[in-house]
Amino acid sequence: MVPISLTKIFEQYPDRRYIMFGGKGGLGKTTFSAATAYYLAKQGKRVLVFSVDPQASLSDIFKKDIFGKGPTEIMPNLYAQEIDADQRVKEYQQEIRQKILDMYGMDKIPEEIESYIQAAAAEPAMEESAIFDEVVDIVVKGGFDYYIYDLVPLGHALYYLSMASVYDEWIGKITGLRQQMREYDQVAAVMRHEKNAEEDAILNELLYIKDRINKSSGILTDKERTAFFFVVTAEEMVINDTLKAAGLFAKFDVPLSGYIVNRVLPEELKNQQIPEYLKNRLTMQDHYLKVIDDTFKNQILAYVPEMERDVTGLQMIEKLAERMFD
Repeated sequence: MVPISLTKIFEQYPDRRYIMFGGKGGLGKTTFSAATAYYLAKQGKRVLVFSVDPQASLSDIFKKDIFGKGPTEIMPNLYAQEIDADQRVKEYQQEIRQKILDMYGMDKIPEEIESYIQAAAAEPAMEESAIFDEVVDIVVKGGFDYYIYDLVPLGHALYYLSMASVYDEWIGKITGLRQQMREYDQVAAVMRHEKNAEEDAILNELLYIKDRINKSSGILTDKERTAFFFVVTAEEMVINDTLKAAGLFAKFDVPLSGYIVNRVLPEELKNQQIPEYLKNRLTMQDHYLKVIDDTFKNQILAYVPEMERDVTGLQMIEKLAERMFD
């Protein structure tokens, strides 16, 4: 089956400026993210590719240390960023201390609260939360034509996507209760013939967080502005996992734009003297490529060949981009 061109998808939907690649670990999400960023930058678009994976490898792919350094220019129009979750957690802790001091007029954080802040920082959820918060910062700040998310592997990606709705629901409930208390305070102030009740700093903080989360999660599920591509290879387990994941992503209303088949071995190998192992791999590939064709049909956007060496450095990224967008 001849796939729809990935290039045409970008031409047909120019408003889709938030691009994500999902799939199991090790299938090529990061290299596809880098190659897509390269392609769009060459089209004159200002692009930021950033990783939400704590074990990110954009530094390796671009051969430049970008970890924790914010948006770093790789070439004209192309910027890359790896989030330093540990640093973000430390900033998070300091922000919490400062807010407690400001809200309650304290000179020093009480020992038991400091112990709680230290203990909470060691929780995995704090790292996830710090990364999520950084992503919200990146998206809300703006300044780029395209944002390319190098997502974590599927299980974590689902957790990450679910955080927006969980946070939103939780903060919605807390905010509702706080607003009720605020209304009671105002009524009490009137009855006591006092001026307006003092401004509720905690309610304002909750409303600020809720607004940021709504902006970020709104983008993730916006069919007009977001494109999500699944990376798949011609292997039984990968196909099965991709099908399950696609169903779960649909539950979060993430707009699925299509599938890209990676690491396709060249057909011409069949006419050459090759080891038995490789013959078997080609036979298996033929079978599962047919399964992929039958399963995903006209949603397949590109078949990308197995590259002759690791995709690192701009020369190899350009080569991969040419294969993806030819």
